[in-house]
Amino acid sequence: FEHGFLLQINEEAALAVALNDYLTSRSYLAGFCPSQADQKVFKLLHRPPDLQHVHALRWYRHIAALQQDLNPESSMKGKRVQPPWSPPAGTDVPQLRLYNSLTRAKELFVPQKGNKVTWYSCGPTVYDASHMGHARSYISFDILRRILRDYFKYDIFYCMNITDIDDKIIKRARQNYLLDQYKEKQPQAAQILQDVLSARGPFQAHLASTTDPDKKVMLERLDAAVTAALQPLQAAMEGKAADEVVQPLAQTLLESSKDLLADWLDKQFGSQVTENSIFSILPKYWEGEYHKDMEALNVLPPDVLTRVSEYVPEIVEFVKKVVSNGYGYESNGSVYFDTSKFDASPQHSYAKLVPEAVGDQKALQEGEGDLSISADRLGEKKSPNDFALWKASKPGEPSWDSPWGKGRPGWHIECSAMAGSILGQSMDIHGGGFDLRFPHHDNELAQSEAFFENDYWVRYFLHTGHLTIAGCKMSKSLKNFITIKDALAKNTARQLRLAFLMHSWKDTLDYSSNTMESAVQYEKFMNEFFLNVKDVLRIPTDITGRFEKWEAAEMELNNSFYDRKSAVHEALCDNVDTRTAMEEMRVLVSQSNSYIASKKSAKQRPNRMLVESVAVYLTNMLKIFGAIEESESIGFPVRGQSQNVDLESTVMPYLAVLSDFREGIRKIAREQKVTELLQLCDVVRDDTLPELGVRLEDHEGLPTVVKLVDKETLLKEREEKKKMEEEKKKKKEEAAMKKQEQEMAKLAKMKVPPSEMFLTESDKYSKFDETV
Repeated sequence: FEHGFLLQINEEAALAVALNDYLTSRSYLAGFCPSQADQKVFKLLHRPPDLQHVHALRWYRHIAALQQDLNPESSMKGKRVQPPWSPPAGTDVPQLRLYNSLTRAKELFVPQKGNKVTWYSCGPTVYDASHMGHARSYISFDILRRILRDYFKYDIFYCMNITDIDDKIIKRARQNYLLDQYKEKQPQAAQILQDVLSARGPFQAHLASTTDPDKKVMLERLDAAVTAALQPLQAAMEGKAADEVVQPLAQTLLESSKDLLADWLDKQFGSQVTENSIFSILPKYWEGEYHKDMEALNVLPPDVLTRVSEYVPEIVEFVKKVVSNGYGYESNGSVYFDTSKFDASPQHSYAKLVPEAVGDQKALQEGEGDLSISADRLGEKKSPNDFALWKASKPGEPSWDSPWGKGRPGWHIECSAMAGSILGQSMDIHGGGFDLRFPHHDNELAQSEAFFENDYWVRYFLHTGHLTIAGCKMSKSLKNFITIKDALAKNTARQLRLAFLMHSWKDTLDYSSNTMESAVQYEKFMNEFFLNVKDVLRIPTDITGRFEKWEAAEMELNNSFYDRKSAVHEALCDNVDTRTAMEEMRVLVSQSNSYIASKKSAKQRPNRMLVESVAVYLTNMLKIFGAIEESESIGFPVRGQSQNVDLESTVMPYLAVLSDFREGIRKIAREQKVTELLQLCDVVRDDTLPELGVRLEDHEGLPTVVKLVDKETLLKEREEKKKMEEEKKKKKEEAAMKKQEQEMAKLAKMKVPPSEMFLTESDKYSKFDETV
């Protein structure tokens, strides 16, 4: 305390009065060590203050006691003084690092604004069914998003676009419209034949000039289908067959020829299709199908969904700003980005992601679109490397008003304008497929940084790896084009997700029967563990019985549990390495299974709280990964069809009663040797309950284990078991027959006279002496 004025008082009585007044409104019993102020004032007092000075007296006694503790000769020897404390050395804590395509290295992830993460992901161009190539990107980003949100606890703001204005969409929508009009006219067989023959000429010329092997195979297959449908109709018409014979053949030809006929109609009448609404029907339908597919895959919807058709005014303003900043120019009603001028700026750099691809005209033209690479369009640009920000609309294309005339957005500009409108001048993460790096994402970066006049529009660029089908590129020409609906018809959404989790998100994933079988087996392995833990937890116990003494086995499993959790965390910090994390989780289950088995073999109960902790942790991790949708506390959910009830908690009490009753019957039957009852109990286990999705597992000397499993899984297991038993029975019969044949041959040999015994062995003996 402020004690300076007290040191000026010489008279001890006056000092006691002043000290008491001073301490009346202050706390003076502060801790176990006297301060320097306490000690200086204490030395001025040669005896305790009088009783009427209550505060001064209490303070004096407190300091006197502390002085005694600090005296080396005191019998207390300073026990009231805490010893010095040193913090533990600790270990390095892993931090999240992400592979950033901007540096092609794993970088420490640091959001720009605290815990908030702004994220933009390129969505689909909706003109056809979503396929497994799309799933590769969207499931992978869903996994990354969930882990960053639910494991690392970032506050994610996720934006995705839908491209509903595009050269592919325009051409497909136009062709669909013209083909529908053609069909509505109900042309006669002769007209269909004539039109198909007219369409086939340019189609075959296109086929002959095609050099891409995949496209050529696809076109050849189409041509063969047309030929197969063409010949019967021509023969019927030459033979003057009746209309009821000819017309179905004509309809078959029309269906087989619709692609080449649509292209032929488009070349003739496409420029007459001008109503914008015609171009919105196709993308609206396929966007709906896309959302259904994502829901079926348990992919989280974005926080914000942007459609190009809804952002045309913002795109126009964006292009105007790029031009006014000096990085764009108008040419014949179109606006192009000046890559040379942008790259020459000290502040900017073109093609940050793939600088070696600059000048790749094939990639650049694919980025511009099929309707935008005619000679006149390419001639409008200052440089072949420049790309369209705004395209002047030709006849037969949708159009919107702009300062440069009627036109439509370029492909790359849409993401820049929409992401900029929602996320501002800089985002934390931008995601997309590996094949979008150049030119799409490099052009996005250039035009956005030209708009915002910065060089940090994206901080971390994440690109998912390619997807192959059994080692080959997915292609309709190779007949390995797999839609998401096709994949979901073969495997569940969980199994697909597990397959993705078992591979790195940034590397190529091969979708094959082996890949999916590995995922199915992983799911089965985990599910069996969860069912076993649930069985352990069903054993009745009182509230204190849950807490059991830990022996060496429990300590060993628990130490491994914490090691595996640490390894999973380290893996997820290392570029969200789910492949390693899943393997560590598999190891943890194997160790837990060994622990449970050892306890059961010793007729002991596993420690319920320990195995429950392991199961809850694994369940939570699988929830974070998106592999478990419902709010199960342990394991995969088992739910009744079309019911929103927890089947396990509803039926398990009844199944437990049934299991106990059956076990009692089996015990009596064994004691009384009533085999018919034992057989009936086996029928209940093997035939009746599997039809209801219930598995009973009998263990010698232990209670029967009851498990709820999908009915299809149990029926499949039953069929496999029967098949194995039949094979085993067949092998046994074959072995018995072989043994019998050997015995018969041995007996036959014993009946042969000695003189004839070697006569059959002509391979060993060439001649026998009959006289001996």
